[in-house]
Amino acid sequence: MNPNLMSRRQLLHLSGLSGIGLLLNGCRSADFAEGVGKAIDPLNQQVEELLLRPQALALEYPLSSIQPQELRINSFEATPQIDQATFKLVIDGAVEQPMQLSMNDLQKMPLQSMVIRHICVEGWAAIVQWGGVRLRDLIALAKPQSGARYVYFTSGDGYYNSWDMPSALHPQTLLAYQMNGQPLPKNNGAPLRLAAPIKLGYKQSKWVTRVTLINRLPSKKGYWEDQGYEWFGGL
Repeated sequence: MNPNLMSRRQLLHLSGLSGIGLLLNGCRSADFAEGVGKAIDPLNQQVEELLLRPQALALEYPLSSIQPQELRINSFEATPQIDQATFKLVIDGAVEQPMQLSMNDLQKMPLQSMVIRHICVEGWAAIVQWGGVRLRDLIALAKPQSGARYVYFTSGDGYYNSWDMPSALHPQTLLAYQMNGQPLPKNNGAPLRLAAPIKLGYKQSKWVTRVTLINRLPSKKGYWEDQGYEWFGGL
């Protein structure tokens, strides 16, 4: 597959049918942009949900394609100091079996590795190898309740975000603890960060400490989304 070919989803982004919240955020004259954004967001989400194929794999690249430069660091606040020796990932909410998993617990699970393109709304991209645990495997361990429709992520720096359940269960959605074959650097989200080829960079939370399954979205959907960015954030 030619990586330069434009997908239907990319075409929608460029044509303005998707990601329009970002465009409004850039030229926002508050009341007008907010009104239009609220009107168009449900359409954006419906279009992107239709385009998401929950079991279809996104393009992956050979190891030779990895770009050596580091990802840009866009921290919500200063890099949090998290002791990996005592760290516990909390999985709770609409689950039958709430869990707390150490890094040792996570590293005993099957390692999934993938080389994908990380795309930021600021206009840059990088091809990166991520290694970690499939999020869907963790969710399965916690036994989600039938009404769980969304996943809410809390980070050690105060960042927060939420995803639709089909995206969270996509086979290429990882909680990563490796980057380019090495332990994940602190500045890039260690000990755990989200990594997926189906979401824009602002959806891929770093320093994830809690994964909460929920039945409905709260008023605070995500840090950037609450400031006008599109909630679905799909590619």
